[in-house]
Amino acid sequence: MKPDDPQIGDLDLVFHDGRIGGDVEHVKLLDEPYLLVAGAGAFPDGPVPVTLLDDAPMVAWPPTYHQRWLERTLAGYGAQPRIVFRTAGHDTILSMVRAGIGSAVLPWLALHGSDASSDERLSIHPLHPSPAREMYLHWPAGRTRSPLAARAIHIAVEAATELAKQM
Repeated sequence: MKPDDPQIGDLDLVFHDGRIGGDVEHVKLLDEPYLLVAGAGAFPDGPVPVTLLDDAPMVAWPPTYHQRWLERTLAGYGAQPRIVFRTAGHDTILSMVRAGIGSAVLPWLALHGSDASSDERLSIHPLHPSPAREMYLHWPAGRTRSPLAARAIHIAVEAATELAKQM
């Protein structure tokens, strides 16, 4: 099921991973890549061709709209991983990868806030080609922005610029 397209309505700002319709202005904040998280040594260092994930055991989110999008994207790149465990929550997914259940494909921001990069039991790899989602900030067109909304837009753009440098 596709989530309802968000509407700006009376809101000052809407963050969304994609463009929303209607009379809105927007700024693209960043392109967030998805990364492969695997047990240490499961894949050679460096980028991993997506085709190596074909029939590989995978831990994943439940079949939400975004997870189905990711699985369709991987299939379009030539890989249909074998989903062996589904759970909501990035920490739980990482725990299953640590336990050797399978690998996972997660968005960069999910890993940025975790200890995955410093965990010797895990390896993190860019995928080639890399699935990515676009992150946008939207606000009503033609309305005078409050000082708070203007400041929030400025902070979001600054933060996204810094995050993009870290990616």
